[in-house]
Amino acid sequence: MCKLNTSEKYGVGIKAIGYYLPERIVTNAELIQNIDTTDEWIREKVGVFERRRAAEGESLADMAVKAAEKAMERANIKAEEIDLILLSRVVPDHINPPTSLKIQHRLGAVNAGAFDIDAGGCPGSVYALSIGANFILSGSYKNVLVICGDILSRSFLDFTDRNTCHFFGDAAAAAVLGRVELGKGIQSFCLHSDGSKYDRIMVKAGGLEMPLNSDNIHNKDLKYLRMDNKSTWEFATRVFPESVRYVTMEAGYELSDIDLVVSHQANINIIKASMQALELHMSKTHTTIHKYGNTVGASLLITLCEAYEMGRISKDSKVALVSFGSGLGWGAMFVKWTSPEDFI
Repeated sequence: MCKLNTSEKYGVGIKAIGYYLPERIVTNAELIQNIDTTDEWIREKVGVFERRRAAEGESLADMAVKAAEKAMERANIKAEEIDLILLSRVVPDHINPPTSLKIQHRLGAVNAGAFDIDAGGCPGSVYALSIGANFILSGSYKNVLVICGDILSRSFLDFTDRNTCHFFGDAAAAAVLGRVELGKGIQSFCLHSDGSKYDRIMVKAGGLEMPLNSDNIHNKDLKYLRMDNKSTWEFATRVFPESVRYVTMEAGYELSDIDLVVSHQANINIIKASMQALELHMSKTHTTIHKYGNTVGASLLITLCEAYEMGRISKDSKVALVSFGSGLGWGAMFVKWTSPEDFI
């Protein structure tokens, strides 16, 4: 748990967000051709109507660059002004070197350092935002570009597994963090993990402990994502409200002060149950899971950006962010929203 260590001179805020969605739309009707379920069941139990899928040959870097360019354009910042690039992802374009370096080169961010973050995918948005914010508050950097993205459709989704494949969509999102006037922007954050439940959401093979080889390459239970849905539900509906309560209190506010809660888009019913636990009406959140699915780490930033574009967030809005997922890992953040004139 941590309250943001603010500088005596400035805070840190989200200057702009951009996101990229592949063109191809995959509906439930198309997806259920290979699994024993129905469109109605997916809509009711998960909340997904459709999701996006990356084109053949489209890489994570391709999507990340498009999202980053949009965020930078909205922030009115040039590539050479970026000091650091953080990429939160599950599966990189290559095992080595980090995909963030390819993105740095393609953006022309010649003065930026870059590294990848693997925080279990879905929790990665809050993890990456927190890391970026603290680099700025330390005085080390002025402008940090945070990117979250994944193409699970081409990595470890089993399209015959009804417990996992209908959740996920491909996407990338980016946020530019910068210095703001003291007392504005990000007010508090928390990052948590519980490694005792390391195997609840897992791809067993492909790492050092169990390399993929001729003996297991065709074993779907080893090479594809497997998830304990019951445990995941219990975990998410506990940590979502707990984390929002904590960061709100640490920021010096009451839950009733929150203008909007924006969460990782894992499951519409997790969001509903958690909002109920917080005693906040669903009108106090914004969701995108129905049209984009669970876009892993990108989902929070996409949803936050869309809420802002729709006018649901404005200067001084009090916004709670929360993300959670494999590891098990989770985190939350409380933001007093900034406007362009707040940045210094």
